[in-house]
Amino acid sequence: MTEQNDFRTVSLDKSGTKLRIIDQNMLPNSVVWLELDEIEQVWQAIRTLAVRGAPAIGVAAAIGLAVSAANIRAKDFAEFYQQFCRMKAYLATARPTAVNLSWALERLKQVVLQNKQYDPLTIKGALLVEAEAIADEDVACCRAIGEAGLPLLAGVRSVLTHCNAGRLAAVQYGTALAPLYLAKEQGQDIRVFVDETRPLLQGARLTAWELNQAGIGVTLLCDNMAAAVMAQGWVDAVIVGADRIAANGDTANKIGTSGLAILADSFGIPLYVAAPGSTIDLACASGSDIVVENRDPSEVTELWFRQPMAPAGIDVFNPAFDVTPAKRISAIITDRGVIKPPFAKNLAAVFGK
Repeated sequence: MTEQNDFRTVSLDKSGTKLRIIDQNMLPNSVVWLELDEIEQVWQAIRTLAVRGAPAIGVAAAIGLAVSAANIRAKDFAEFYQQFCRMKAYLATARPTAVNLSWALERLKQVVLQNKQYDPLTIKGALLVEAEAIADEDVACCRAIGEAGLPLLAGVRSVLTHCNAGRLAAVQYGTALAPLYLAKEQGQDIRVFVDETRPLLQGARLTAWELNQAGIGVTLLCDNMAAAVMAQGWVDAVIVGADRIAANGDTANKIGTSGLAILADSFGIPLYVAAPGSTIDLACASGSDIVVENRDPSEVTELWFRQPMAPAGIDVFNPAFDVTPAKRISAIITDRGVIKPPFAKNLAAVFGK
């Protein structure tokens, strides 16, 4: 994977009847593609992180719902709409924190309502068109994020990132890594320190893999090593993605992000959040209103070994995300430009219409 146009992480398959995704649970050892056309399969893929990353989840949900709705057998709009809404509500339960999921599903619902005067077959076609439009928009959006963030990297020698907010978390380019890919295209050599991101190791398995494939210099760190490299003066900036950004700028991202923000603040290093407009939830007043997903304790106690890594029956706290306060964020890089503090005022000005 040396070129950004090699493939789309999430797409409609060539037949136009299935959701096609790269199975991220198999990386970095195997590149496996999944083709799904049933709502239960799509739900499982999102829930088990075969597809993950807020933008990718949104696109996968849109295409997944569209291809699943194509299987609905209904004689009239009322019957079709009832079954469609049941599928939509079910898919929305797969991951509660990433706002892109509900955002994409709601867009498809509006397509159904706007075409209620037509027969179910016509509505099904309109759903597929909208789902593909969402995927195309994501590519353009992430490219725009990269272009907006690139000036922030002028003179930067190295950055640190957490989890995976690259092309695997989107359709192409990604969010936090988009400026790095564009810097690479322009010949700027930036080294990336990548946190492993316990407990699911998205940094080690995914970010390190995709950057290495793209020819970008990577140094992998255990999560508890970030302070050590910052103290050495090796990190010029921290760039992370986001799963939901509240109206005041508080940001939910992969667990461990808030700790990095504290470290970056302590060492005087800017921390940038990169996200599309669909991740900004102006209806969510602050980080305290964000629902944080808690995941299976076995991810912490036994996931990576054939034998348990902790005493049997031990109590486990395993939140998938934490919330970084707006005061620790230097800027939010979006497809509509760089948003700087005060976030409550500036986010509303740009995304409130």
